[in-house]
Amino acid sequence: MSAFNNHNFKGQKALIRVDFNVPIKEGKITDDTRMRAALPTIKKVLADGGAVILMSHWGRPLKDIEKKPHLTLADFTLKPVATHLATLLGTDVQFCEDCVSDDASAKAAALQPGQILLLENLRYYKQEEKGDKEFAEKLSKYGDVYVNDAFGTAHRAHASTAVIADYFGAGKKMFGLLMEGEVSAAEKVMNEAQKPFTAIIGGAKVSDKILIIENLLEKATDIIIGGGMAYTFFKAMGGEIGNSLCEDDRLETAKELLAKAEAKGVCIHLPQDSIFADKFAADANTSSGLNTEIPSGWMGLDIGAMACDTFSKVIRDSKTILWNGPMGVFEMDKFQHGTKTIADAVAAATANGAFSLVGGGDSVAAVNKFNYADKVSYVSTGGGAMLEFFEGKQLPGIAAIKN
Repeated sequence: MSAFNNHNFKGQKALIRVDFNVPIKEGKITDDTRMRAALPTIKKVLADGGAVILMSHWGRPLKDIEKKPHLTLADFTLKPVATHLATLLGTDVQFCEDCVSDDASAKAAALQPGQILLLENLRYYKQEEKGDKEFAEKLSKYGDVYVNDAFGTAHRAHASTAVIADYFGAGKKMFGLLMEGEVSAAEKVMNEAQKPFTAIIGGAKVSDKILIIENLLEKATDIIIGGGMAYTFFKAMGGEIGNSLCEDDRLETAKELLAKAEAKGVCIHLPQDSIFADKFAADANTSSGLNTEIPSGWMGLDIGAMACDTFSKVIRDSKTILWNGPMGVFEMDKFQHGTKTIADAVAAATANGAFSLVGGGDSVAAVNKFNYADKVSYVSTGGGAMLEFFEGKQLPGIAAIKN
């Protein structure tokens, strides 16, 4: 049983770092996925007879106000989050209009079992992102136990995500249920992967994914490359890619990655063909053909039929699957077939016993769009954090609890 589930919060105040950095438009939350993901952790503390003090950031207030003087701190308040959370939980959520103040201390001290307090945006203070010890210590005074349930910020050594853990002894700091699930799923893929292990890497740029590909060369049997980044590889190999996305300063990098994969016996699968378009638009004229022969003035915006067949077979034969990045511009109907086909194959492999982890904003958006979220083993809520984990980096938010 996990440390969190083992802990009895009766009569204790749990100071929980959540990731409530959700999209808000005109005071309304447009996607509450991250909030709903934190509910089991909050409910467990309340059910035990504990009180909950929540901390989160929202946006980048100080940086944005500097760039746009018409904005004020009030434009970055977590008040709408408190209102929405009360609706989700069906109970009152108290709100404090600061995170480190006499008022915050008083409200935290007065909190009774079964009650919830949400503190104002941590990033109203520059000390949060700087990992300031004094700021972290002030926050730590509010709770008896520290719970980090914010995987989306685990890659940042901020005051509330890493430094604060120093002020809690053994047995008084732990992951929440969401964080436990994220860490467990990620470690299962990286440290306990059954072979064949296929990593599906998509997205626009090779430069964004170099580190993850290099690290996966030590772990995976197969690496599927799709999305805009594939065309840099084809140009590096001497192909004609028309107006397709390409990082000319990464051509040598692409060649080096292919050579490293060959030396390690890892099979890199590039898409043989693409759906071409004469412009980047939903109403573009389309054609298809080999990725080494894209006509001048045309660009590849999705993987083609041959690539779909090849990739699907590799995925369906896999025992472990990591998916990070789409195969094309899936937001446009004409160019969503490749990404949907990959989602189909990942779901089929999962149904056949494979362990599948989907991580990264666009991949998560794709599985949600095509209603596959419940047909894969795990969908990660942490884009940047998950990426850095698979790049082989130590995440401060995880290290602070484990060490």
